[in-house]
Amino acid sequence: MAAHLITGAGSGIGAVLTEKLAERGDELWLLARDARRAAELRERFPGAKTLAGDLGDPGKLSWAFGHQQLPVKLDSLVHVAGMVELGPVGDLTVKAWQETLNVNLVAPAELTRLLLPSLRLGKGHVLFVNSGAGLNAHADWSAYAASKHGLKALADSLRAEERTNGVRVTSVYPGRTATAMQVKVHQQEGKEYDADRWIEPESVAKAILAALDASRDAEITDITVRPGR
Repeated sequence: MAAHLITGAGSGIGAVLTEKLAERGDELWLLARDARRAAELRERFPGAKTLAGDLGDPGKLSWAFGHQQLPVKLDSLVHVAGMVELGPVGDLTVKAWQETLNVNLVAPAELTRLLLPSLRLGKGHVLFVNSGAGLNAHADWSAYAASKHGLKALADSLRAEERTNGVRVTSVYPGRTATAMQVKVHQQEGKEYDADRWIEPESVAKAILAALDASRDAEITDITVRPGR
């Protein structure tokens, strides 16, 4: 039975991925913002274990985990959680920049650092759900794109560092996906939202599973998923 720790399991891509792994009978560890959210996740995914830690405050993750039981061995750590705040550089506040970078970049780095012993023991897999914005930046996307460009750099460095420990690293770059975050993006853009135009979360989850399930003689380093409609 493989053991996976997933962030962002409560909605969108993370929820679909968690459902698929649960159906396979894998061991699930789900990161929640707080104890209340953890209880909700356990109710939604019976048998799953939870950890509480706020990705918006990565400096406290080590303290929070020091009071909880961590998995001894992990087959994968899947970073799905993220946030987006659009706006021109001339308007974005320091708070918006800090919140975006904390959730999308600093917290994944810190979470990975804290769980590396478990991943090394399991010769596990770190998978970052990045974004098309991690490859190209457009007007009004500076903070989000900067965080995702940084996430690519984190993944590439981690891959080079951990190869000798048997830890594999993958970045997945989805285009616009029909999730609650995409609804928020459309609201910020002042555009009408039509879910049928965008990638289904299940399609991205399948790409993640393809990377996680690759045989040990192969490492899928980067996957780009684009809307096909």
